[in-house]
Amino acid sequence: MFSQPIKRLIESLCLLPGVGPRSAQRMALSLLKNNRDNGRDIASSLINAIDTVGNCKYCQMLSDEEICLICSNHSRDQQTICIVEGPAEMFAFESSGAYSGRYFVLMGHLSPLDGITPEDLGIDKLLHYIKQYNVNEVILATNSTVEGEATAYYIAELLKDRPETKVTRLAQGVPMGGELEFINYNTLAQALKYRTELTDT
Repeated sequence: MFSQPIKRLIESLCLLPGVGPRSAQRMALSLLKNNRDNGRDIASSLINAIDTVGNCKYCQMLSDEEICLICSNHSRDQQTICIVEGPAEMFAFESSGAYSGRYFVLMGHLSPLDGITPEDLGIDKLLHYIKQYNVNEVILATNSTVEGEATAYYIAELLKDRPETKVTRLAQGVPMGGELEFINYNTLAQALKYRTELTDT
């Protein structure tokens, strides 16, 4: 139905996460019908990002500099490091405004079935950083999936021989504003498991 260039554009857009064939078709036709200048801007920005963005040599975050903006910010707490699976999780923490330490971005999680090993995640680099900066606390903020939990457990085991480094895991459970009757059972179980004592402030 479509000519080869249009078909190729639709197939390329389908490679984006969360974009199915119909969404890709709508985007492609919209760009070609009314927004060709926008399409050129998108193409130019994409090429520029692909050519200039790499990984920070310390935390592995995407960056167009050898050292990313967070790692080069000396006002941040260098002795607290939060381990996340990807850039999106790091952005979520930054948007919360509640964290002022450093990060380590794994760019994935352990998955033997997919051939993803500790070496692929840069865990040797992480351990070197922890020792070099005498890190006081490592916050394991991997996702609450089987793979994320396995990754957190693996890193925690590696740090058992460093009693001077506290290893913590993100609290999990009932979200703010959530009503218990609508919370799924696994979330409730996690909320009970990670419950904390109420203290006067």
